[in-house]
Amino acid sequence: MPKVFRRCLLAFTDAHWAFCLGALLLLSGLSPAFAQSPPPPPQTPQPEAAQSAQKPDSKTTNEEIVSHDTPTTFKVRVNVVLVRVVVRDNNGKVIANLKKEDFQLTDNRKPQVISSFSVETPGSHVPAVKLDADAGAAPSGGVAVKAPELPRRFVTLFFDDLHLSTQDVLISRQAATKLFNAMQGDDRLAIFTSSGQVQQDFTAERDKLDEALQRILPRPISSHSSSDCPPMTFYEAYQIVEVSDPTALQVAVQDALACTGNAQAATALAQAAAQRGLTTGESEIQFSFGNLDALIRRMSALPGQRVIVMMSPGFFVTPAMHDTSDIIDHATKANIVINSIDARGLYVSSVYDVTNTARADPIRTAFITMEEFVQNDVLAEFSDGTGGTFFHNRNDIDQGLLQAAAEPEASYLLGFSPQNLKLDGKYHHLKVTFATKQKWTLQARHGYFAPHEVSDPEAVAKEEIQQAIFSQEELHDVPIECQTQFFKNEKGVRLTVEARVETKGLRFRKAADRNNDKLTIATVIFDENGNLLTGMEKIVEMKLRDETLQKMNKTGVSVRSSFDLQPGTFLVRIVVRDSEGTQMAAMNRGVVIPY
Repeated sequence: MPKVFRRCLLAFTDAHWAFCLGALLLLSGLSPAFAQSPPPPPQTPQPEAAQSAQKPDSKTTNEEIVSHDTPTTFKVRVNVVLVRVVVRDNNGKVIANLKKEDFQLTDNRKPQVISSFSVETPGSHVPAVKLDADAGAAPSGGVAVKAPELPRRFVTLFFDDLHLSTQDVLISRQAATKLFNAMQGDDRLAIFTSSGQVQQDFTAERDKLDEALQRILPRPISSHSSSDCPPMTFYEAYQIVEVSDPTALQVAVQDALACTGNAQAATALAQAAAQRGLTTGESEIQFSFGNLDALIRRMSALPGQRVIVMMSPGFFVTPAMHDTSDIIDHATKANIVINSIDARGLYVSSVYDVTNTARADPIRTAFITMEEFVQNDVLAEFSDGTGGTFFHNRNDIDQGLLQAAAEPEASYLLGFSPQNLKLDGKYHHLKVTFATKQKWTLQARHGYFAPHEVSDPEAVAKEEIQQAIFSQEELHDVPIECQTQFFKNEKGVRLTVEARVETKGLRFRKAADRNNDKLTIATVIFDENGNLLTGMEKIVEMKLRDETLQKMNKTGVSVRSSFDLQPGTFLVRIVVRDSEGTQMAAMNRGVVIPY
């Protein structure tokens, strides 16, 4: 094994769903390990002529290896379904000593064999990194340096400012400040709102988060002024206009009488207010769901665990609005957990609000109590449908937020391969239970989507690579190693990533006197906040004679990719897949380029 190669940093997380990676336009050449020459010194830019000596897509009948770059457009495929499980006792304490035999798992009510099992803790992800001795500004001799604290967990605080009251906002701000104080080095936080007025992308910079937090304010589409006559909620308006509920109309008429004293005009005022309230209420829900759905799409391309914490007092959603299930479907496909917090805390019903001048009676009390109860339904649905937790009926919102955003002390990662899986794109219901009767609380995702049938092998390969790119999970089917080096040029810094793939474990297909296989090697660069910066996919087509294969099995094959960057901290993700054996490998590398 050449000395320049060192094992890459590996990290363990969920396999994640993701969406398209655009065409990536950088170009570099192939350097077979059996004929490789020493790399140029880091201070000397690599000659472009040497990089392009092997012309992409230039083929002759005698060539045994051909390398070319290709644009990458991927979709997702399910091979192994991973289910993260958190178990807590009756006091909310995490149970950390369970084994695979303690769990049972069903897929559409059919028992499944748990093929993989691991216990994950925050400490299990602590990396031990060495920078290459020949990598730009790295210390000589490969001296160990402090590992860059690359992002591994992404948490978005989603403030429902379309429905939050002023008091809700103040309490939520205080809770978020305590969360900021508890941030870890590999945590990245973002702040988004249902109105879309405040957006702070993922960062570890406390001042940016504090500044965004101070801009959180109630931003209802309608004014909801105390001078409105009569006051009208979305739920009340829906019951009057769409359901023709006489109780709702009676409550609204009483409110109209209280503010005008005109009995003849009260009914007309109530009905007009209901029409306005229905329109503005539907608009607020559409804004909320639209911005939440956009956030899910944004987080789908992040390489690590992804959590949304929704701070909201809850809101009513009409049966005709199917956006709730759509959002749950999108989050489930992207393996994003939504934890919800009722920002009202342990609240007192507005029926007993001393500022409410309307006359209290049993009918009004029952109606308002039902309205406040159904507001929680949407928060419970988001959490339950994505394997999250719904925190409600508690005044320690700060502790609830810490628990919702923090990584649990221990979680269990169960994996299974669906048996006789039909490639029809349908939703599969998952259920995780205890093998023995336990009264602990179990938190896990409730389902996954089967892939659609794909007859094109190239499309299948793209799907599998796409899934692996936006994960930090290690894959070991094919042994790979990597080397990085960087040097300054007129554009900033050129980072070169060289991946070495061992070929003796590949399953070549013999045809005549050639051994055939095709390697797809994808190299992508994420910044320190998990944003995809750039990437490249290389195709290595091998048609090797027996003697060439014997040599390559001793040395492997190396592929070099180069990227123009600015100084900073980066995560390099390398994914390899071979076409004949459909074997895969994946690894991460932390790279620090000093300013």
